Amino acid sequence: MQVRSLPVLQNWDCHSCGDCCRSYAVPVTADERRRIEAQGWEKLPEFAGVPYFVKRGGEFYLNHRADGGCVFLGPDKLCRIHGTFGSAAKPLACRIYPFLLVPAGDHWNLGLRLACPSAADNKGRPLSEQLHEAREYAAFFEASAAPGALDAPPPPLQGRQVLPWGDVARIAAAVSKLLADDDDPFERRWRKVLFVITMLKKAKFDGGGDPKKAVTGGRLSELLHVMGEAADDEEPEAADAVTRPGWAGRTVFRQLVAVFSRKDHGAEQGTAQRGPARRLWAAVRFASGRGTVPKVHAALPDAARFADGERPLPDLSAASTSLLARWHRVKVESLQFCGPTNFRLGVWEGLESLALTFPAAMWLARVLAAGGRAADAAVSQAARMVDDNFGFNPLLGSARQKFALRVLANRGDLARLVAWYGRTAPPAPGA
Repeated sequence: MQVRSLPVLQNWDCHSCGDCCRSYAVPVTADERRRIEAQGWEKLPEFAGVPYFVKRGGEFYLNHRADGGCVFLGPDKLCRIHGTFGSAAKPLACRIYPFLLVPAGDHWNLGLRLACPSAADNKGRPLSEQLHEAREYAAFFEASAAPGALDAPPPPLQGRQVLPWGDVARIAAAVSKLLADDDDPFERRWRKVLFVITMLKKAKFDGGGDPKKAVTGGRLSELLHVMGEAADDEEPEAADAVTRPGWAGRTVFRQLVAVFSRKDHGAEQGTAQRGPARRLWAAVRFASGRGTVPKVHAALPDAARFADGERPLPDLSAASTSLLARWHRVKVESLQFCGPTNFRLGVWEGLESLALTFPAAMWLARVLAAGGRAADAAVSQAARMVDDNFGFNPLLGSARQKFALRVLANRGDLARLVAWYGRTAPPAPGA
């Protein structure tokens, strides 16, 4: 199948920061293990008595050294396997990161994980210039996929309501257009998207069984345009004009933030994540929202308090706004927000789950800024932390977390959270 780059401009190249080699438990197949074992690493003194792999839950992973780095990460922050034998000798998980390939009917969408610092900073070549590499990965997936896996129908809008792949792409394009509107603060862009979703959740697109009345193709594009204009009329201009989310909504939100911000392994593992008892206690403290924030990720400041998450950042710079828009548009246009790449959520619920990442990132950015980070650096770090979990942390795919998301959306608290944590404060006089 074809691999298609995204309309949104996104750049990336590896800049050898080594973050991914320290952060992830990398799975390896039996063939990859045999290939690595045959490379002769035991001849080097630094590999004497050091296992290449560890086994957890019946799966094999690359081993990590005491400093948190992959066993094959050199002191120059470069992969020894890559440097000696070339990229193709590495495990596929290492080769493909931070790319994402999302099946979209008759083609793959090429996405990107902004958990990678170079992706967040938009550093490198445009993705459109790297399609040849993505095609190699796509060929591997197509060759190894189970029969029928690539012929799956498009994700439903909700329940059993399904539109063709082309119409799902129309919805994604309309949402991306709203998120790209520079005339609005970023939080209002998301409120307008959520308004459109709320309206369209009530719609029937099959025309009551009459194909002539079905809302598809050009009719759907027209409906999305009309809904976007209605959202512009209905949504308040300023975040301060939106009702503050209620106590229950903020409590559920903090519990979801705890999942979005956690790091359970690697060099960035939080001290509050070391052991079941500490994790449980951290969850209890996030639910209460009082005192110091549990250090569920190494990047969180030691003395951060939950009250810091309620203090608005200064007005977002153009760089931070651009990062947020690029991050979410990549997720929307690649379709990573729904279907198998996001725990099989439907289109509307998947968009709501992506909307939730904005207030989650802004809450974390406030906490990071309270610890001394500059606002732009805090927003970038927060986005990377949340994106690291979005679509990948299995807790977000649990029935409990999906129910929590539905509660926030159905109560109207999701849009309120977007406005509340999207608020910014003008700089102090003389600042």
